[in-house]
Amino acid sequence: MNVILASQSASRRAMLDAAGVDYDAVPAHVDEAGVKAALLAAGHPPRDIADALAELKAVKISQAHPAALVLGSDSIVARADGRLLDKPVDLQTARYHLESLSGGTHQLISAAVIAEQGRPVWRHVDHARLVVRPLSATFIDAYLDAEWPAIAQCVGCFRIEGRGVTLFDRIDGNHFTILGMPLLSVLGYLRQRGAMAS
Repeated sequence: MNVILASQSASRRAMLDAAGVDYDAVPAHVDEAGVKAALLAAGHPPRDIADALAELKAVKISQAHPAALVLGSDSIVARADGRLLDKPVDLQTARYHLESLSGGTHQLISAAVIAEQGRPVWRHVDHARLVVRPLSATFIDAYLDAEWPAIAQCVGCFRIEGRGVTLFDRIDGNHFTILGMPLLSVLGYLRQRGAMAS
């Protein structure tokens, strides 16, 4: 059975590649910011927003490829005060994000939805708790010099598989969830459907 990742995310592609998943990647091109803003205005919690965005991506591509299993995924970073962080649009925004996370705890929520024939047939949402150590201005400057613009596509301004790990005192949660997708659950469903060897 054909599998399509409704994304061009480098980290999600790397996870599927490393796991040996045979798939195609097709970007969904949805208005994530607009949908997120509407869901926030309606009072939806971060978990539901991540799930809705993952479903939107999966269903959009599934409508064009109804015979495939289409995987959509999304990650949300929520600060302790409930505010959600988006991907930084520029260096100054990235600096603000890092300053606002410094010395605090935030939640990272990763959702995955698989659609078939234009409708969702499976979903999973996972959470991780990340404790950011106090970050000095000198550290933030050096970090951004090394990581920008690579982290421009990263919610929370970090790549945990690289220098981003130096931001944290503690991480509670699944490594793949932090990378941006609850991979083990996704692989379980793909095996169940015969899209991977079991």
